[in-house]
Amino acid sequence: MSITKYLIIWGLGMGCCSQNRAFADGSLVAGPLYADFPLTLAEGHRTEILGPAFYSEQKETQHVWAIPPLGLSYVSDPAIEYHEFNFAYPVFSWDRFGREYRCQIVQLINFAGGQVPGDSDEHRFTLFPAYFQQRSANPKDNYTAVLPFYGHVEHRLFRDEVDWVMYPFYIKSREKDVVTWNMPYPFFDVRKGDGLHGWQLWPLFGEEHKVVTTTTNGFGDTQVAGGHDSYFVLWPFFSNATNGIGTDNPSREHALLPFYDYYRSALRDSTSYLWPLGVTHVVDRENKYEEWDAPWPLVEFAHGEGKTAHQLLPFFSHAWNGHLETVWVLWPLYKYHRVISEPLDYRRTRIIFFLYSAINEKNTETGKVLRREDFWPLYTRERDFNGNERLQVLSLFEPFFPGTESVSRDYNPLCAFWRFERSPGRGANSQSLLWNLYRRD
Repeated sequence: MSITKYLIIWGLGMGCCSQNRAFADGSLVAGPLYADFPLTLAEGHRTEILGPAFYSEQKETQHVWAIPPLGLSYVSDPAIEYHEFNFAYPVFSWDRFGREYRCQIVQLINFAGGQVPGDSDEHRFTLFPAYFQQRSANPKDNYTAVLPFYGHVEHRLFRDEVDWVMYPFYIKSREKDVVTWNMPYPFFDVRKGDGLHGWQLWPLFGEEHKVVTTTTNGFGDTQVAGGHDSYFVLWPFFSNATNGIGTDNPSREHALLPFYDYYRSALRDSTSYLWPLGVTHVVDRENKYEEWDAPWPLVEFAHGEGKTAHQLLPFFSHAWNGHLETVWVLWPLYKYHRVISEPLDYRRTRIIFFLYSAINEKNTETGKVLRREDFWPLYTRERDFNGNERLQVLSLFEPFFPGTESVSRDYNPLCAFWRFERSPGRGANSQSLLWNLYRRD
């Protein structure tokens, strides 16, 4: 930094900051007007200008600059060919990773594409829900769809393929080997597949039949695909279904609502009376537990090796199955959630949704612990697996989007009344008050 530049910045900072310091490594702190300093939690450097108005950060191979008042930011990492640009996130965002890219405007206008198997590129444009388009080097993969007039799309709308003409009067969809024709949707349809055929005139009558077939998995082994028979009359009042025909666990379900609904199989039995407000009894022989609900989910009691539950919502709930535990008290006043999946032991406590949240994540093999605590709007506190700590006093955005890097990067500086960071591994720590009006490294 030149002497002239240093003197100008230092002079501007004198009138509005209590601390102005130049460091031996060329860093400079001149209050909220200008600060240039090394990062605390990682190797790199950061420059802040006019408090939260602008910052630039270089961390290893990644470079970031942002204008938080506009929710504007740009991230680039040439080492992994990654680029990201946000404006008023999530209103507008653009991401690129190698040849893959995605651009969206309020999640309704979307451009996306990139490399697909065969070393060709596909480019998609969506104006949801009216227009869908894909263009590819392979012409057979091209499609255009205009809702409701005419369309053909692939791997969209939760199906492998969908065609329509004057939606909803004619729709043809495919999921794996099953093809369904709706004319019009959802009142009349015909379904055909491998050993399968069925039709329905909803809600009056419908039926479906599938014979036992075989499939080949990714290892080349032959597997049995069970058959089924089902029909309904005046849905949802009467239905009957037999599933898993030809397998080790065939099942049968019969319903005459609201009087009863029962399910029977080798591994599980379930019976409900006066559904949905009546009593349900479940005997799960596979998971080794018995359960009573009256009605579910308001009242639930279960006991056994696979599940233990005592629930009387909204007053109290406690459920545990050996891997997952949940506790509710005076919903939504208090919630506790735990997941055990070696080597992960994850716990989260919440009070009134986002008012207070505490996360504790432990690696049971290494004994290392990650902690995060949010108390909206007062503070966010974090400690990662390496012992690095971060505290921000006034945290308006992070508690609603924990772990969302775009929110933390684009908006957090606006309310950073006090910042504290400490890295035991690097032997570094820093404190900043009012956007470097006071700063100590």
